[in-house]
Amino acid sequence: MNRSDLDTPVAVVDLDRMEANIAGLQSYLSEHGIANRPHIKTHKSPFIAHKQLAAGAIGITCQKLGEAEVMAQAGCADIFLPYNLIGSQKLDRLAALAHYITISVTADSPEVIDGLADRFSNEPAPLTVLVECDTGGGRCGAQSPETAVLLARQIAMAPGLHFGGLMTYPCSDATDPFMAETKALLAADGVAVERVSGGGCPKMWQAHTWREVTEYRVGTSIYGDRKCVQVGVMTYNQCALSVIVTVVSRPTADRVIVDAGSKTLTSDTNGLDGHGYIVEYPEAQIYGLSEEHGHVDFSGCDARPAIGERVTIIPNHCCTVSNMFDEVVGVRGDRIEMRLLIAARGRLR
Repeated sequence: MNRSDLDTPVAVVDLDRMEANIAGLQSYLSEHGIANRPHIKTHKSPFIAHKQLAAGAIGITCQKLGEAEVMAQAGCADIFLPYNLIGSQKLDRLAALAHYITISVTADSPEVIDGLADRFSNEPAPLTVLVECDTGGGRCGAQSPETAVLLARQIAMAPGLHFGGLMTYPCSDATDPFMAETKALLAADGVAVERVSGGGCPKMWQAHTWREVTEYRVGTSIYGDRKCVQVGVMTYNQCALSVIVTVVSRPTADRVIVDAGSKTLTSDTNGLDGHGYIVEYPEAQIYGLSEEHGHVDFSGCDARPAIGERVTIIPNHCCTVSNMFDEVVGVRGDRIEMRLLIAARGRLR
């Protein structure tokens, strides 16, 4: 089968581009002595995770326990889960994972640490816990080096836990000063910081400039998207994930409707205008989405597509679009090579 035989809307991955993206990031991080721990939240595919590991990644990153369970069952043996885990159900699942893989997590409050310690105090091996630090992201994380030190001490003293280092997202100008001060305060207590885990796709080619960061987590780089192009870390010719859609209506001279709406492209604009980039018509604007209809303005284009014509959309945010599909179709050129199950799709708990 060829690409033209696919029914639409369909998510397609250019395998050559994807493999080049894996190799490029791994080569860069290896050159600078930074451990690569790619985030699987973008692709959610064990097949792709194993490609990243084979290229040199030290392990993978998952955002939710459900993702980690899928990846562990598929043979990924070293998983970082940088998320506050709360409640007996999640802690029991985490303990079950820790019985057969190497897993580490984060915490940013005494309450989370207490919960982890209570559950792991009688486990055969301690759980590695990193302190999450807010170095400018404004999401989770200790708000100062002093707070991070208090949490690190609590982890180091807790039964069943092992202090594994510091984590932040995204890296920023504040990352190195925050981490350096935290490490200095901990060194005075004789507490070692084994790793400093940073991340973020928009500044992935600057990872070497954060001298305190020892490992880096990136998800979006595997596929690329319109946001990656907009911030200058990738080009459209490097974007591996696209959605092929069909023109189903032309109600006016300039308005075109395609068979992909919010249930395909998602409503996540990722901070951009419109809802994607149409490869064949770069000046077209996907200005609105119904559930199953994409509304496209072609007034800025010299040509208009015919009803029944297929066009290729590079999404604004590949992570959310990937999670909308049960599978992606892997192609080389126009030839279909494989269908990849998005095995961790929807694993939100």
